[in-house]
Amino acid sequence: MPTTNCPECSEEVFVDAESEQGDTVSCDECGIELEIVGLDPIELDIYEESGYDDVDDEKEYEY
Repeated sequence: MPTTNCPECSEEVFVDAESEQGDTVSCDECGIELEIVGLDPIELDIYEESGYDDVDDEKEYEY
């Protein structure tokens, strides 16, 4: 099973060999959700949900 280090806490993160780019995994140590951004070598980045925009939400509720 491939491994790499968590970009948040530097602990080792195990990645399933069947994983593909864009899949997400969690760090067992700090609990952060990570996105697989590279496969050879395995690279992880902090996962951010797309489609969420704070500015739009603030305007929606202004009176």
